[in-house]
Formats: sequence, C-alpha cells, structure tokens
Amino acid sequence: MNRKYKSFLIIGIVILALIVIGAIAAGKQKGGSQPSVKTKKVYVAMGGGKEGFIKDEEVKTIMAQKYGIEVISDSWSNNKLIADGVKLERENGTPYDAVFFSDQRFYDYFKANNLAKSLDGSIALNTPVVIYSWDHIADALINEGVAEVRDETYFIKDMGSLLNRIQEGQKWADIGLANVFGTINIASTDPVTSSPGATYYGLLLSIMNGGTVTENTIESVLPNIKQFYEFSGFMNNTPADLFDLYLRTGMGAKPLIVDYEKSMLEFAVNNPEGYEQVRNRVRILYPEPTIWNSHCLLTLTEKGNLYLEALNDPEIKKIAWERYGFRTGLMGGDDLTELPVDGVASELTSVVPGLKKEIYDIMINTLNE
Repeated sequence: MNRKYKSFLIIGIVILALIVIGAIAAGKQKGGSQPSVKTKKVYVAMGGGKEGFIKDEEVKTIMAQKYGIEVISDSWSNNKLIADGVKLERENGTPYDAVFFSDQRFYDYFKANNLAKSLDGSIALNTPVVIYSWDHIADALINEGVAEVRDETYFIKDMGSLLNRIQEGQKWADIGLANVFGTINIASTDPVTSSPGATYYGLLLSIMNGGTVTENTIESVLPNIKQFYEFSGFMNNTPADLFDLYLRTGMGAKPLIVDYEKSMLEFAVNNPEGYEQVRNRVRILYPEPTIWNSHCLLTLTEKGNLYLEALNDPEIKKIAWERYGFRTGLMGGDDLTELPVDGVASELTSVVPGLKKEIYDIMINTLNE
C-alpha cells in the first residue's frame, strides 16, 4: 500500500470517527439527557394523591439542576404519620427530611401537637372539591334554579336545595329527566376510608350547619349527616375507581359524582383522545361553597427546606397546574390559557374553611356506628 493511499485512509478514518462522535452527541442532546449533577438526597414521607407529579421527569430534572436535590419518597397514610409513637424515619433508620401530607387537617394536627420538631412548612398544592356531571343533568339543574353558568363555568349556586332534594328522595324524573332512573344522588367515595370522601362530607357538615363547624356545634348536624350517609348507599373506596366509572358508565349510572378538580385535568392531559370523546358531554360543577383539599409540606431538616423552596419554583408550579391540575396561585387564580379542559373556574371565592381533624374524627366515628 503506497504512502499516499495510507494518508487518505487515515484521513477517512478520522473523519468517520468525528462523524460518529458528533452523531452520538447529537443523539444524546435530542434524547434530552442532562449532564450529571451532584445532588443531595431528600427523604420524604409522602401522602397520596400526587404520585404523577412527584415522579414527573421534568420536575425531577429542575430540582436536580436548580436546587441540587433528588427526592426519595415513601408512601405513608396520613393517619399513620400522626399515630402515637411514630418514628419519622425510613425502615433502614434514615430520618426523613420532610413530611408531605395530602390533607391540611393532618398537617395542622401534627404541628399543633408538636409531634416532631419542624423547621418550616406551608401549603404546596391545592385542588377544590367539584361535582362532575353530564350535559343533560346540568341543564336540568339550571332549569330548577339549582345551578347556573357564569363565564362558561358551571356553578351549583344552591347546594342546600340540592341536598334537600336528595334527602327528600326526589327522583330524576321529578326534575324533567324521565330517562334517568332512580332518585337524585351524588356518588362519592366513602368518607370513613377515603380522604376525598371525608373532605366532601366536611363540606356537607359546613353547609348543613350554615357555616363553620366547631366541636360545640357539630352535635346538632350529626344526625343529618348520618342520615345522608346511610341514604347514599354503596360507595367506592378509591377516587380513581369512581372517576373511571363515571366516564365509562355515563349519565345513566353516574349522573353526579364528587371528586377533586385535578382528576379531569390530569385525565385530559394523559388521555387527550379519551377526553375528546366526552368533551362535549361532561360538565364540571363548582359547589358554592366548595372546600379545598390542600397538600402541605412540613420540613424537618435544611434539606427539607430546599425541597419546599423547589416546590415554589415557578417552573415546577406551572407543571403542577398544567399537567396535574394542582392549583398553586393566589386564591386558586391560575392561568387557564394552556389547559385542555373546558369550563374550569378562573377563581374560586365561595369557599368554606377546612375543618380540624378533631371534627372529622367525631364525624367519622358517628358514620361508623
């Protein structure tokens, strides 16, 4: 092989190698891989209802690159987190840096009773109780003066009237829906075993009592709430199952269900084709008043404080709202322009305050009797 040919061969191999290296680098960039970042592990005892948000890859990337943390979460029930003698540490003995409650009543109870030495804490994610329905059901409620439409959003303006109709045993036919069988009812998860069900029944307590419920006033409404519970019949224990049944079985089987606002938003993002199939028929009805379900973070270490700071990052808050339906703005006034769901309220002003855990305990014990 002559020298000239060898030179061309070497040059060709070098060029080929550069092309391969460039292609690999471009592939990595296109695939979205990020340069390695040294992070601190933040161990969090995690209440349910936000699993998708916690595992979101973009959220994890922002936390790693901007705040230098990697969140390691263990699923815990709210009740277990406040049980007497609970140790805020993982099974291997590693202490937790934060507790992420899925209901404010447990967060407030934890702090009020000094169950652990905390550094900081706040509400991080919110979603209101809503009632999901269908076009013909919503129209009938409007005709009855129970609901109304304002700025393309549906509101139940007279929850008291709707609850009275349920307790009186009125039928759907009585409000012009002869093709819907049975009595008027709102399906919910069981308040004895489910946090969304308990939150909803907390709202019912407040409405039935004409306002805020205290340990001094709850006794007067307990018989009423007990009757309502018994009238409701079978209840699902899992909110995801109830929402799925609502969408799958339609107006005849599930005319009205109670759930969190985030359920429809998350469904539309994760299943856009499925949402398009029901878009013109489903309705989100906002009770007036409604009640917030608030996920609260309690920090136990400086690393926990870093996590709290990260949750307040504008990019992460935007993802929480637009992908998972968690409101993070003042009074729930989050940007609606990027949402794929119709009829979402721009702001909620008719809201009852959350009830103390002690009130819920009294109610649940009564329902369990």
